[in-house]
Amino acid sequence: MAYRLGVDVGGTFTDLLLLEERTGAFWRHKTPSTPADSSIGILNGVTAICEAAGVAPADIEVFLHGTTVATNAVLEGKGARVGLIVTRGYRQIMQIARSFVPGGLAGWVVWNKPSPLAALVDTFEIGGRMDARGAELEPIDEAEIRSALERLKAQGVEAITVSLMNAYLNGAHERRVGELAAEIMGDVPTSLSHEVLPEMQEYERTLTTVANASVRPIVGRYVRNLRTKLRDAGVAGKLSLLRSDGGLMSSEKSEHHPVSLLMSGPAGGVTGALWVGKKAGIHNILTLDVGGTSTDVALIENLDARRVRTTEVGHLSVRASALDVKTVGAGGGSIAYVPELTKALRVGPQSAGAVPGPVAYGKGGTLPTVTDANVVLGYLPEALLGGTFKLDREGSVRAVQTIADALGIGLYEAARGIIDIVNENMFGALRMISVQQGYDPRDFALMGFGGAGPLHVNAVARLMGSWPAISPVSPGVLCALGDATTRMRTETARSFSRRFDQTTSEEVIALLEEMARQTRDELMADGLPEAEITSLFEIDVRYEGQAFEVPLAIDPETLRRDGLAGVTSRFDEEHQRLFTFKMDTPHELVNLRAVALGTALDLPAAEPPQGTGDPIAAKIRDHELWIDGRMHPAVIYERAKLRKGDVIPGPAIVTEMDSTTLIELGCVGTVDAIGNILITLA
Repeated sequence: MAYRLGVDVGGTFTDLLLLEERTGAFWRHKTPSTPADSSIGILNGVTAICEAAGVAPADIEVFLHGTTVATNAVLEGKGARVGLIVTRGYRQIMQIARSFVPGGLAGWVVWNKPSPLAALVDTFEIGGRMDARGAELEPIDEAEIRSALERLKAQGVEAITVSLMNAYLNGAHERRVGELAAEIMGDVPTSLSHEVLPEMQEYERTLTTVANASVRPIVGRYVRNLRTKLRDAGVAGKLSLLRSDGGLMSSEKSEHHPVSLLMSGPAGGVTGALWVGKKAGIHNILTLDVGGTSTDVALIENLDARRVRTTEVGHLSVRASALDVKTVGAGGGSIAYVPELTKALRVGPQSAGAVPGPVAYGKGGTLPTVTDANVVLGYLPEALLGGTFKLDREGSVRAVQTIADALGIGLYEAARGIIDIVNENMFGALRMISVQQGYDPRDFALMGFGGAGPLHVNAVARLMGSWPAISPVSPGVLCALGDATTRMRTETARSFSRRFDQTTSEEVIALLEEMARQTRDELMADGLPEAEITSLFEIDVRYEGQAFEVPLAIDPETLRRDGLAGVTSRFDEEHQRLFTFKMDTPHELVNLRAVALGTALDLPAAEPPQGTGDPIAAKIRDHELWIDGRMHPAVIYERAKLRKGDVIPGPAIVTEMDSTTLIELGCVGTVDAIGNILITLA
């Protein structure tokens, strides 16, 4: 039997999902994350889930992993010390940067410009130059390069970036610098800009390559350490990591190209939601992934997740494909407080995380969190993780009472205030990826997952007008399901700056097919058979004179049939949708991209038996919860015993091993053909 293991490491819990590929049978497990060394939590989980399934670690053929190692290195400023080699005259490229200040018009008054990832003292210029067509204008001087590398070695840099002018057209000079770096610097990893991002705009190319170099030592150590520990534990299968764009890359490639992993963590939830949507026949979905520390939201239209060409982590914005995920500091562990100055309730972004965690977890936490508010209101029953985890309700009441006292209101009003604020924070993030992108949220369903997503999805759907609110099967480990069911992906890009009347569709197709061959060869080198690889293409288009381009997906057949005229009309439509106008200006091609994809695992969805519509067999006990200003009688159900077609009137709570679903007053939940709970207004 062939087993795949999906592992998603979050700030609070590490989620595991073990799949038997042929039958679709699965086992799930949650274990506390170990932030100091996340491989410890992973191995604890691997041991536990293999025991539960009765399989040996050696039976796991594919190990698929979403990780936040690269993200955290950037957010915490713990990247490596990077040495940068640039063309003469460009030494201040990282300091000059782009003249963009976030915030309002007076943002520059209070904004502290972040320190560049490569310091000026570690930046060296060399002679040599390629022209704008990739021909050599001036040769490089090897003695000068050796001198620069010797000085960087003496300064103790931990990674090298080489980014030379026009290298995206001809990387010969960069390659030679890389060879000399390998000779002089030994094991210090070197990132070349024409390999990391072969596109014009030298600042973006340099920044992306420096970011890649900055996280390379950390990601490399983590991946090698994890691979060794898995081998020692008996896991002989292939280790792949989830890319920011929702595809997979081999662990070996991730060591060289970690800039593609910056949004690896949140991407798992989106790929899991895509799988659920496909099986349930729901094509337009807003995702609400609520963990212990943060909430990630994304938009899926016609079963295709929105992608962006920039990955943003903290103040860093690099040019690497990513799913369009927005993150807010609102999760189960978000801490509630009342500032002395304003006396107005605040929730997050500070989080109790995995250690010490919410007060209810009994691990030494003392500050009131969103989880504690859910416990006080009765939304989170005292037994979690299938009864193996008992919550400290008295502790939660004591913690939330401090908020009630500070505000001069009742305990339940304070707890509901915490929930309302965190829901509004989630609502704000969802508006950013829907309304602000030109989408009407009422055309989408809202899917809540992660440990706390199904607790909040009903209330947030009400704010958004997005129905049904969906609680998928195993919502707590949906990210791990996404990791386990997604497919290998790689891409390459090339700048091709031409007006449409200066090129032909034949020339564009020839270039795209050459790039497709390159990406297919990469996947074949990772062990994928050629017959299983498909290619997709994307081109960036803008009106002549614009500074920003719009990416459009395209395939060679459509390009041959409709020609470049078909591309311009599609661009005009997309420009109209995004910016509410189009122009009569000539169109300009900017970049070409080719994507190679392996086949996705077509895992069958397990169907629950047909029910009568009455969920009485799944009832655990009667319960009370505080909603709409007073206590209401409610019922707690066990999810594993629900049947297809069961109708659950609110208020009700549905518990399962990895999550809890709240159906609010005035709403009703219906179990669909594959076990999802679809919540609608009664």
